[in-house]
Amino acid sequence: MANPTVTGPRGYSLPLSPNGLSSMLTPPPWHFAGEVVMVDYRVDPERAARFLPPGLTLGADPGAAAAVFAEWNWCSDDGAELAEPQRCQFAEFLIFIACEHRGRPLARCPYAWVDKSVPMMRGWVQGMPKQLGSIHQTRPKLVGRTGPRPGEGGRFDGTLSVNGRRVVEASVTTRELVAKPPLLHDIPLVHTKTTPAWIDGEVPGTALVTSRVDGVEFSPIHTGPAQLRFLDMIDSDFAGLAPVEVGAGYTFHYAETLHGGELLD
Repeated sequence: MANPTVTGPRGYSLPLSPNGLSSMLTPPPWHFAGEVVMVDYRVDPERAARFLPPGLTLGADPGAAAAVFAEWNWCSDDGAELAEPQRCQFAEFLIFIACEHRGRPLARCPYAWVDKSVPMMRGWVQGMPKQLGSIHQTRPKLVGRTGPRPGEGGRFDGTLSVNGRRVVEASVTTRELVAKPPLLHDIPLVHTKTTPAWIDGEVPGTALVTSRVDGVEFSPIHTGPAQLRFLDMIDSDFAGLAPVEVGAGYTFHYAETLHGGELLD
């Protein structure tokens, strides 16, 4: 990570330091593996369209959306973070909206919350709108009666709270296996990488980007009926993404390696 020809503090991200090892973020690639509880739902297409910047359209299925709860392990290429569970684990909640760019199916993430500062900052580097929140979800158990058994039917719940207020609740009752992943978890995400103005006369910079991802793995995917409720609407924009119809729910394990971003033409 350190470049010996550079003098003074350096690093991939702030804080900079003489050896570059104090950065909050390590450079990619970043490896992720986690447990996902996901609910397909529909939003008002007109409200969804307001979240799409120029260059993106709602595409073939206007109003398709998803609410995603996930608990992740992550690490850099050397795996050093795995020795510190508090550092390598985080929880996340995301909303996806189906969209297209020149006929290419994509998913847009207008809102996201995480429970740790490092994944929040990593999201900002990617152009993801991550904020801090409290996210919890059901964890399968191999023994006992306090959770569903992995690979069997059961109930999986997820909750998001922001600033001490419950915002989203979801519940999935798994009943059967499906052969294909849910669409909005199996297409690239598109973000707006933003550089706000800070210096007088500076022009804010924005760019549409996707991510370079490989090493994608899905476990067997279970599906069944789902419930999804938005409880505290936070603001009128967020309220516009509340469900008008709730579809199927899914539970699965997922892994990927994120190598960096690509500009959309």
